[in-house]
Amino acid sequence: MKYTQLGRTGLKVSRLVLGTMNFGPQTDEADSHAIMDAALDAGINFFDTANVYGWGENKGRTESIIGNWFAQGGERRDKVVLATKVYANMAANPDAWPNHDKLSALNIRRAVDASLKRLRTDYIDVYQFHHIDRTTPFEEIWQAIDVLVQQGKILYVGSSNFPGYKIAQANEIAARRGGTIGLVSEQCLYNLAERRAEMEVIPAAREYGLGVIPWSPLHGGLLGGVLKKEVQGGRRASGRAAEALADPAVRAQIQSYEDLLDKHGIEPGEAALAWLLTRPGVTGPIVGPRTAEQLESALRASELELSDELLTSLDEIFPGPGPSPEAFAW
Repeated sequence: MKYTQLGRTGLKVSRLVLGTMNFGPQTDEADSHAIMDAALDAGINFFDTANVYGWGENKGRTESIIGNWFAQGGERRDKVVLATKVYANMAANPDAWPNHDKLSALNIRRAVDASLKRLRTDYIDVYQFHHIDRTTPFEEIWQAIDVLVQQGKILYVGSSNFPGYKIAQANEIAARRGGTIGLVSEQCLYNLAERRAEMEVIPAAREYGLGVIPWSPLHGGLLGGVLKKEVQGGRRASGRAAEALADPAVRAQIQSYEDLLDKHGIEPGEAALAWLLTRPGVTGPIVGPRTAEQLESALRASELELSDELLTSLDEIFPGPGPSPEAFAW
């Protein structure tokens, strides 16, 4: 496994990030533990979760599964760079009381303590804002974070789903306050089929020294050989992938993508992950395996070298927006 610095920090993380969103809703606890063991054995040390994972009446369940895994010992917690997120309403009845969501100082304090309890640890390596909060000023957010850092409950802070201007605003206010390192990572939707992050988000992240952590690297399965699986009678597309394939132009684009990779003898999902690892500013994509086999495929992708010819062909099928502001100015 290859490692890199997380943005401008001294923290070393694996170039694949283990996403845990499926742990609980789709993968039971025993299989989730087995996947985490296999990931750690393969050298993946960066695990990502969120307080809301588990969803609905089971929100928080994923963090609890991870906490139970840490409790098994074997230096599991010491070996892992743990990232979780705050923003969603975690109250049993979200409509009953205010102040149980978003990024107020009160909710940040409440949420981090609840996550620590579920995760069965006394600190979180990277505490991430799951969404922008349009009502809470960053002065208040950073004041709350400073307290948590001083208490030793969190070490670094990252963002998720932030536009470029909010990354800039957050870090400029952090710099003015002094003593606050600010955001060190941004977790955003980014893959071959969805490259809008290249216009503003990734340039802002690189300018301010944030490591970029792409989520949905296979775009909901669209880039994972979905048409080939249809022909073979395998798992059919659903969600984002199914919606996209309803467009004949997108279906033709995906067919060209799969035909190209078939010619090169490369699995589509592995090529999509390997492509992200070539992108400037990318720390590592989040892979969210439901099974051990899916983890093995991601590990193969981390060792895959894409030729310049293939990278050019992928750009022709999935052209990026181009640099900002030229991409939208003329």
